[in-house]
Amino acid sequence: MYLSTVLGNLLIILLIRLDPCLQTTMYLFLSHLALTDISFSSVTVPKMLTNMQTQDQSIPYAGCVTPTFFMFFACIDNLLLAAMAYVWYVAICHPLHYTIIMKEELCLCLLASPCLLSCADALTYTLPLAQLSSCADNIIPHFFCDLAALLKLSCSDTTLNELVILIVGPAVFTFPLISLLVSYSCIGVSILRNPSTKRMCKALSTCGSQFSVVTLCYGTMMAVYFSSSSDQSHDKDIIASVMYTVVTPMLNPFIYSLRNRDITLALGKLFRNNNLFFQVRIT
Repeated sequence: MYLSTVLGNLLIILLIRLDPCLQTTMYLFLSHLALTDISFSSVTVPKMLTNMQTQDQSIPYAGCVTPTFFMFFACIDNLLLAAMAYVWYVAICHPLHYTIIMKEELCLCLLASPCLLSCADALTYTLPLAQLSSCADNIIPHFFCDLAALLKLSCSDTTLNELVILIVGPAVFTFPLISLLVSYSCIGVSILRNPSTKRMCKALSTCGSQFSVVTLCYGTMMAVYFSSSSDQSHDKDIIASVMYTVVTPMLNPFIYSLRNRDITLALGKLFRNNNLFFQVRIT
């Protein structure tokens, strides 16, 4: 699954870089999402693979005091999905003004803002965490540095950390989700005002794949962070965590490639060119 995640997303990036037809704003955001998925999965999965190999299903507290990268890539993934939804909205609802609205400056802003906000979000979680002291021989029963598990094993006062999670967590989760819902609602209203088969097909082709990704991503995160915190739900939390840290990044390239005509055509063109190259070399 990890190899599928890395190779599939690398293939998406390669296709977008090589095919001139894919050098557009939409696919620029898609390539950044693919790179984020590779990084997000690489932060968590190697440790899980090590645990599976050594049969040691735990993480020492001392080795997990800075879950900065996990929080960074999780946040940037959500914000990129929201930015992509806005690009989709402009492309479908304002096709004649698309090039005017989506200028280079706006694209750079939409790409840079998630990175800056994600850095701030990760530091907001990590800096208060560094002030905590751990009890002796604490072992985290998880495959990545989960904040809730870290706080449960701390011997210090975690009031500040819990307050940060209570305030920042819902904000990071809610604002991108609201942006997604508003963008999709505007697209739906625009189509209903001027219904046509062509516009509906374009909307389904453009937004269908991303809606599937958003449903997987937010559905599994909600299962983790809005479920019961009791010991009985620990196994279910880990399963849900595996879904959005391992399964979702793996499925993204398949969802986008299978439901996107341009990606499918670029993939076929790449294989045809490679076959032609090998035939020439053999000749």
